[in-house]
Amino acid sequence: MTRPRILIVGGGFAGVECARRLERTLTSDEALITLVAPFNYQLYLPLLPQVASGVLTPQSVAVSLRRGLRRTRVIPGGAIGVDARAKVCVIRKITDEVVDEPYDVIVLAPGSVTRTFDIPGLAEHALGMKTLAEAAYLRDHVIAQLDLADAATDEAERASRLRFVVVGGGYAGTETAACLQRVTTAACRRYPRLDAQQITWHIVDLAPKLMPELGDKLGAAATRTLRRRGIEISLGVSVAKVERERVTLTNGRELPCRTLLWTAGVTASPLVGTLGAETVKGRLAVTDRMTLPGHDGVFALGDAAAVPDVAKGDGSACPPTAQHAQRQGRVVADNVVAHLRGEPLRPYVHKDLGLVVDLGGKDAVSRPLGVQLTGLPAQAVARGYHLMALRTQVAKVRTVTNWLLNAAAGDDYVRTGFQSRRPATLRDFEFTDAYLTPEEIRSRTSSAEGHGDV
Repeated sequence: MTRPRILIVGGGFAGVECARRLERTLTSDEALITLVAPFNYQLYLPLLPQVASGVLTPQSVAVSLRRGLRRTRVIPGGAIGVDARAKVCVIRKITDEVVDEPYDVIVLAPGSVTRTFDIPGLAEHALGMKTLAEAAYLRDHVIAQLDLADAATDEAERASRLRFVVVGGGYAGTETAACLQRVTTAACRRYPRLDAQQITWHIVDLAPKLMPELGDKLGAAATRTLRRRGIEISLGVSVAKVERERVTLTNGRELPCRTLLWTAGVTASPLVGTLGAETVKGRLAVTDRMTLPGHDGVFALGDAAAVPDVAKGDGSACPPTAQHAQRQGRVVADNVVAHLRGEPLRPYVHKDLGLVVDLGGKDAVSRPLGVQLTGLPAQAVARGYHLMALRTQVAKVRTVTNWLLNAAAGDDYVRTGFQSRRPATLRDFEFTDAYLTPEEIRSRTSSAEGHGDV
């Protein structure tokens, strides 16, 4: 008999964990496993702010897919459409070649992209913080602003280069602002014409408080820590317009600024829209077994799926966090095996282990298993959690070594010149305009069926 073809879309926590478990559970004679991912590594997203700040090297948070996957065929590219009726996934390889990949069972874990709005100038001037390339570019950009400000003779230019605006008071925005503020403050020792008092980091968010998931006590503690370090926080406002040298807020305030970092939330991958399936707040509406109703052999999980939070039992969906994605990947793998063997599927149930927020240095807030911590104890928990979550011993050793080296020797504030002559916008890094419409997908697969290619 022909071996069933399992196609996994996405090389993040959910997709990789699913592939690893399938390799351990199924023999090579039972199924063919294929993973499609644009990069040949699994990105540990929670530590991305430390890459941007130079505390960690990019290799520390990029875990090689080849290290953990032995039998899985890896297609370097991104899925840009799925025809669930024809059981075909349309893939754009990194060479821009578009191919059709047939499957018997598909696991959709394409993750999320940065959520944006129709704000004048945002697409042209905003920087993102969702990929490894964006983190590397942001570090180069921030250090370049210090270099240019130090050389500037015009005070207006210097002021605009030394103000950094971060839109989004969630974990990504808060941690990035906190880590980079420490970098720019410490860097002033190497720039004789700059004063740390001239540098302003500014967090802007429409919400009434930072990181509301932390609760009132820890959220307030994080806010106090940031303000004590000189980070300005504007709540209840957002950005109205972005220009090359200025940002205008919705309250009318104009800020001289050449760096706008946009971290105002995420939304499910545009791949979700190509299926024509029911969604919940942009995420695929799946069952607690992570199957897509009305679509045979389709499973979805992670940031792209609204998986019911059975542990809470209040009808809400699991939050799009790494701990849920990783555990959902294991359960989906078991359910795929059960599906192939004609066995009953099991629901996904997981009680949240808590949250950790690293604010750089000795500053952190954490809530492991409901226990609220701040300062050094919280920092110890945060870094311990990150080490536990990293998949390989090599990644753990690299990360610990980088932490120790940075603590002992500090930073040299070197920029690599990465895309120094070309602005790097959100669209450049996340390729959000590369997806097909359901009609384009169906036209393509129907044509292929007619010629016998699929």
